[in-house]
Amino acid sequence: MGRRVRDERREKREDYAAKISKSKRKTNLMAAGILAVLVLIVGYTGYLFMTMDATAPGAPPGAGKLGGEHEHASLLVRIFGDKFDFSVPSYQIKSSWIHFEESDGTTIHRHASGVTLGYLFDSLNIGVDYVDRVNEDTIKKCFIFPDGRQFCDNEDYRLKFYINHVEQQSIYNYVLEDGDRILITYGNETPEQIEEQLIEVDSQIIKG
Repeated sequence: MGRRVRDERREKREDYAAKISKSKRKTNLMAAGILAVLVLIVGYTGYLFMTMDATAPGAPPGAGKLGGEHEHASLLVRIFGDKFDFSVPSYQIKSSWIHFEESDGTTIHRHASGVTLGYLFDSLNIGVDYVDRVNEDTIKKCFIFPDGRQFCDNEDYRLKFYINHVEQQSIYNYVLEDGDRILITYGNETPEQIEEQLIEVDSQIIKG
């Protein structure tokens, strides 16, 4: 009687162990399958990312292959002397093609050839130039905040663009080059104040 009980207990233990082992194998197989699918998804997504070009939906006009280049430039924007803050989340990585990242608001990252500064500002819902509604042949220089506030050229104040200390009429169609220093400033600054801002943008660390 005692032996039979012991045999039954042993059989139950062995059955339980077999079930546990089978369950573990099933779980491991499921985990391996899920991991394999994730690897395929990540790999395919990476392939798509690296082969996207201007023909991809939402791509900038005239852009080269996404990831084909990685250039950096420093940007400083001052409106009436106040620094515009691009480090906040609402301005971080709004486009894969050109953006600010890692909570840094001074270094622009361009990840494909042919991507303009205009495309960067469009992706941030910020206007830097626009066509005058009365005279469509006239480009009215404005810096337009996402909330609609506009800072445009008038008799008292001007919007000015500088690339590497050289004033530009417009920067909308400019494709930044590695190491560029870009200043956008609005107000009635003196030449000395402009020089101070140019020195400031020169001092900003470009994070690659």
